[in-house]
Amino acid sequence: MSEERNKPETYLLSRELEEAVQVAEITARPLLLKGEPGTGKSLLADYLSFKTKKKLYSWHVKSTSLAKEGLYFYDAVSRLNDSRFTEDKEKVRNIENYIRLGALGEAFSANEPSVVLIDEIDKADIEFPNDLLLELDRMEFVIQETGRKIKAVHRPLTLITSNNEKELPAAFLRRCIFHYIDFPEPAFMADIVSSHFPKIESSLLKRALESFYVIRTMDDMKKKPGTSELLDWIQILIHMGAKPPEDGRIPYIGALVKNEEDLKLFR
Repeated sequence: MSEERNKPETYLLSRELEEAVQVAEITARPLLLKGEPGTGKSLLADYLSFKTKKKLYSWHVKSTSLAKEGLYFYDAVSRLNDSRFTEDKEKVRNIENYIRLGALGEAFSANEPSVVLIDEIDKADIEFPNDLLLELDRMEFVIQETGRKIKAVHRPLTLITSNNEKELPAAFLRRCIFHYIDFPEPAFMADIVSSHFPKIESSLLKRALESFYVIRTMDDMKKKPGTSELLDWIQILIHMGAKPPEDGRIPYIGALVKNEEDLKLFR
């Protein structure tokens, strides 16, 4: 995906999503976003950061992630190496020199309002969300190694995304504002495509969307193409000067279909 395509100003919000953001801001609660991959859950954080001119702190959760890592990390390995090879013993004695703040820690410490993205929280262990409850409620935490308390100067606008890989704990859900991003209807998708490709020919846009939604209606597909795949495909069509698909043949199908079984099914 090109840098041009990643520009946050091209992001379009539905009325329902815009209302969900407003509710999260009013209640000062995290906004939990669900929806199939490619519906713009993560990109919303970039857009809000751009729109409000607030700094964005991103935390991309992995299967091995621990809740504490979003707050801070004690770099004991660097301290051990410094104790062996560095002459600055005062630096080694001060543990604070080896405390690295995570995304939440940096947002709490910031002197200006910010946006925090906790991306794909459902990738981590089932207890991961519960381990963040207290910190997200109180907007503060203590660095155990030093006893220093970090309390948010400004409560950040926190966005949390999930792809429904795991069920999230009820206690965690109660503390969030929830919004499910539905897959865009053709009319709204046309607006999304036009925001990325303002000069696209109307005939190409019409035929491309027709073909795209026909593919998405195939019930036996394992991986239906999403918005990201559609934008990639249209970028290829424009670059190659392709004509709108008219005879049932869809060119450059590899941009839309990403699974060999789906490809056989489609053909």
